[in-house]
Amino acid sequence: MAHEQVQGLLQFLKESPTAFHAVESICSRLTGFEPLQENARWRLQTGGRYYVTRNRSSVIAFTVPQRGFAPFQLIASHTDSPTFRIKENAELTVRDKYVQLDVERYGGMILNTWLDRPLSVAGRLAVRSQDGVRSLLVNLDEDSAVIPNVAIHMNREINTGYKYNPAADMMPLWSGGDGKGSFRARIAQAAGVAEGDIIGSDLYLYNRMPGCVWGGEGEYLSAGRLDDLECAYASLQALLTAADGAHINICCVFDNEEVGSGTKQGADSTFLSDVLRRITLSLGHDEADYMAALPRSFMLSADNAHATHPNHPELSDPVNQVYMNEGVVIKFNANQKYTTDGVSEAVFHAICQHADVPVQHFANRSDMPGGSTLGNISGGHVSVNTLDIGLAQLAMHSSYETAGTKDVDYMIRAMRAFYETEIDCLRDGDYQLTFRA
Repeated sequence: MAHEQVQGLLQFLKESPTAFHAVESICSRLTGFEPLQENARWRLQTGGRYYVTRNRSSVIAFTVPQRGFAPFQLIASHTDSPTFRIKENAELTVRDKYVQLDVERYGGMILNTWLDRPLSVAGRLAVRSQDGVRSLLVNLDEDSAVIPNVAIHMNREINTGYKYNPAADMMPLWSGGDGKGSFRARIAQAAGVAEGDIIGSDLYLYNRMPGCVWGGEGEYLSAGRLDDLECAYASLQALLTAADGAHINICCVFDNEEVGSGTKQGADSTFLSDVLRRITLSLGHDEADYMAALPRSFMLSADNAHATHPNHPELSDPVNQVYMNEGVVIKFNANQKYTTDGVSEAVFHAICQHADVPVQHFANRSDMPGGSTLGNISGGHVSVNTLDIGLAQLAMHSSYETAGTKDVDYMIRAMRAFYETEIDCLRDGDYQLTFRA
């Protein structure tokens, strides 16, 4: 089963070069789930399974128990990864000999990992239709560009702390001088539309190197976009395979976490609260019922964690270190970059013990502040009991990251056990856990 889950993850990553494609891949796997539209009334049924997208780059899927309205058990992850966005006027000509693509950074990537490797282009197009505008996805799915390094003979500082300038060093080479004007035509051809009908676009570079399993015993996997599509894939698999319980299971996959989540489709938007309120109202309940359900609800904020680095173990906390293939990581931060507290840790730890899933504990070294993630951002709109989890990985925000093969199955099992456990809040701070046999 662990091998099947790894192969499933690698296939999902291949299908998901952008956040738009990730949502399309997720929706294609939601067999038996009814699509909902935000611009229409919802008529939910007990025992129903549903999903709704926003911007085609975020998706929330949920299952309604036979008992009807109940507290929520949520898992949140994100679809986006650091990359380069291609500007609207894409082509740059260099001395009539080269055509480059004009790009800008999206998120905090490790710049030099994008150099000297095959890149391609994917994203969303807005095209003219008979009635107005329609959106469609495009993926060149071919080796289309390279960002070439400068030879060491011309840059003797390349190995001694060279500072890359995104406006000079990171422009991808698209074609020779004769290829001027070919970019937009190639995009139109791949999408099957007329070039003149493209009136808007959201296009990105992606690393086209395929994911692989490696190591002396096949214990590692490497691919682009593991952060955070690994957690998105695990939460989807858990939702699809979990037995129905007495609560509403929800899988949330948001866009734009890497740039602060402050968009209409991000965790800092109303998307989650809108969906939860609409579930409540559609099932015949009111705002008072919604407010009472929130403190009885629970969320896992799932985003990967930094494994102790083999070359630099000193960069990790001296005690709270985590390693690939040693289980799900529970993440802590005193300044609430992560939402975990002692109570939420205890609840999740008990669930993992019941599911026979190992857990690890992560904290940043005390002089190295880490990044924030989804839990505390979404908590500003939907205040539920939350903890932050992830899987240990190396080279986070590289264009090609590394994780452990065993951990994919660990995370799916832990998330499935979470969905199958009844977490009843008896009073503030006290919980009763009912495990499915």
